[in-house]
Amino acid sequence: MHTVKRIHLALALTAIAVATAPLYAQWPAFSSPSIPRTPDGKVDLKAPAPRLPDGKPDISGVWETAPCPDCAPPVIDGLSPTPGSGQAAAQGRGAAPAAQGQGRGNAQGGGRGRGNPFARNVFGNVGGSTPEGEAPYQPWAKELVQKRTADNSKDNPDAHCLPMGIMQMDSHPYPKKIIQAPTEVLMIYEGSGTTVREILMDGRPLPKKEDVEPWWNGYSVGHWEGDTLVVETTGLMDDGWLDVRGSPLTSAAKLTERIRRINYGYLEIKVTIDDPKAYTKPFDAIVYSRIMPTAQLSEFVCIDKDAAHYIGSQQQQSQPPQPQK
Repeated sequence: MHTVKRIHLALALTAIAVATAPLYAQWPAFSSPSIPRTPDGKVDLKAPAPRLPDGKPDISGVWETAPCPDCAPPVIDGLSPTPGSGQAAAQGRGAAPAAQGQGRGNAQGGGRGRGNPFARNVFGNVGGSTPEGEAPYQPWAKELVQKRTADNSKDNPDAHCLPMGIMQMDSHPYPKKIIQAPTEVLMIYEGSGTTVREILMDGRPLPKKEDVEPWWNGYSVGHWEGDTLVVETTGLMDDGWLDVRGSPLTSAAKLTERIRRINYGYLEIKVTIDDPKAYTKPFDAIVYSRIMPTAQLSEFVCIDKDAAHYIGSQQQQSQPPQPQK
């Protein structure tokens, strides 16, 4: 089942769960004795970040996207807040109340209905973390984004079972799992068909993009700067999508992720996008994730290869695109 359809299904199931029974993942919840807890038995999200024997922060775990370090993660349709199922994971995967401002969003990262406090979430709009609220597009890139927005993002790789790219995976509403080892870090993304990304930490230099075959997710090397894991990526393919609205990424790009575990419960990923072909200057996108201490990833295979769920039925497709307001 395709990601967007799965998200829409999750919304419906969550609404039912609020009134009936809690939802469960494929693995039954397992509570490790190492999870820090408050005196009343709840997960202590503000406990100190755990550390490995070498003193480095332990960033391992299953994480889901949250709008801020003290926010419970909603289930997101990519563009707006919705009732949370994931936010209950740290409490044992029970049903959660509906979030204020619930409503479907558009491809610009905005929302329709009763307001959208996540209008700047970077999954829908990679420039949402900037003071301007928009990436510093080159003229051709801005024109392309406007066209993709008018087309309801029908060409998003996610709509065609193609790799979404690092930025969409880092900010995706579906969970990611981090496995940390001394010489490499593995990141597994449920929302992209359980894509496995390898970050090499064995001292090798970042390859020159002209020396390697371009990959969807490029080539990543990492090193520690204090308590921050710095990951540099190059060797990317042309025509990548940074967000749902269609902000482009080209082969000229270099991505630098700075991953910091704020405390037991929250992770900050600050991504600097440096792509002079598509943007007038480098800019940052910031993603927060919340731990899911009793959860594991669900198995997911993308098999739906049409974008009808992006652009509607055949009848709807025959209508000319409506101008964006």
